[in-house]
Amino acid sequence: MDVESSPVERAQRRFVGALDALEAAVRRRQEKDRSATALEKEIRTLSDDRSRLAQDLDKAQARSVQLESVSKKVSERLDSAIGSIRGLLDREQAG
Repeated sequence: MDVESSPVERAQRRFVGALDALEAAVRRRQEKDRSATALEKEIRTLSDDRSRLAQDLDKAQARSVQLESVSKKVSERLDSAIGSIRGLLDREQAG
């Protein structure tokens, strides 16, 4: 420190330095708070997306079960129709 400066000037420089450090700390804290707020918003968005996707998956699975049931019924009807046609063809060829 400057030996020629008065104790008041030295105290004033230390005070200004402390204020600068405090302002820097406040800015860092504000940035952390903004980051935390942004992160919380992103987490809420992801949670909402997850819920929506879970509902969509449940609906798709229910639809898949329904389609499998319909597919099985169609397959059974086709097998029955093929059997009937073969029976008719066999009778026609025998006759």
